[in-house]
Amino acid sequence: RLGIRAAVSHGIKPGMYHTVYERPYDPLVSVIIPNKDHRDDLELCIGSLLQKSSYQNLELIIVENNSEEPETFAYYERKKQELKNFRVVEWKDERGFNYPAINNFGASFAKGEYLLLLNNDIEMVDGACVEELLGQCMRPDVGIAGARLYYGDDTIQHAGVIIGLGGVAGHAFVGLPRSEWGYMAKAVAAQDLSAVTAACMMVKKDVYLSVGGMTEELAVAFNDVDFCLKVREKGWLVVYEPYAQAYHYESKSRGLENTPEKLDRFHGEMRLFRDRWRDVLEKGDPYYNVNLTLDRNDFTFRNPYWMPVEF
Repeated sequence: RLGIRAAVSHGIKPGMYHTVYERPYDPLVSVIIPNKDHRDDLELCIGSLLQKSSYQNLELIIVENNSEEPETFAYYERKKQELKNFRVVEWKDERGFNYPAINNFGASFAKGEYLLLLNNDIEMVDGACVEELLGQCMRPDVGIAGARLYYGDDTIQHAGVIIGLGGVAGHAFVGLPRSEWGYMAKAVAAQDLSAVTAACMMVKKDVYLSVGGMTEELAVAFNDVDFCLKVREKGWLVVYEPYAQAYHYESKSRGLENTPEKLDRFHGEMRLFRDRWRDVLEKGDPYYNVNLTLDRNDFTFRNPYWMPVEF
């Protein structure tokens, strides 16, 4: 009826459908993977991407981030010999780890029309992840598409981001068993959302550049949410695509936020995010019902005595 070329099949339950958008061509996708040592994690990530993915028009850009082990650089040289589409670019900055800066640097080398931001602790579940994300992202009104991610124990790590959850923003359905659907089957339904995680995110390159890339003042926390909000502010949609699935062994290579310095940095970035997006936080997430709680990630009803947060 709308003239959209796609294949539609029955989804996981009656009344739900799985839409696979047809691609007029197969564009080059630049996969940007930050890495510091952790060769085994990177090899698992790359191996699952190349061996399980049915989409092969990829270039791999490894953003080398101050690795210290000589074996890491020997590994890079071996992969360069094995893979024609593999390259390493070296990022150095006295500020230390800065996720947005690393990805912005990697994006400056990308030749593809689309960027796939990928953490080095991601493992693809099956062969459809890249194609599902690309099908959504090639729609003219979509700027970003994000995947459904699992912990190693097959519970959900990411099924979209809700603005205001936990006070700033948080992942939906964290800890829900992979086999469960969640509230109104939203964990397994493709939908527009305010944000998705950059651990496995596809974005049009021209969209990425048009918003100035990721905000480098948010070195670790909330930078992907900020990026999605910048893209939405320009008029593009952000889509959560549950049929794009991967494991995310979260923070495995960077460690936990459990030192005084890291906690201070985290709270500073939280304040910066709140200042930048005060209006969005005050109005509430347009994709989340005001009657649902912001204290839990399972879409339960809020406490009737709930009071709005002052910013």
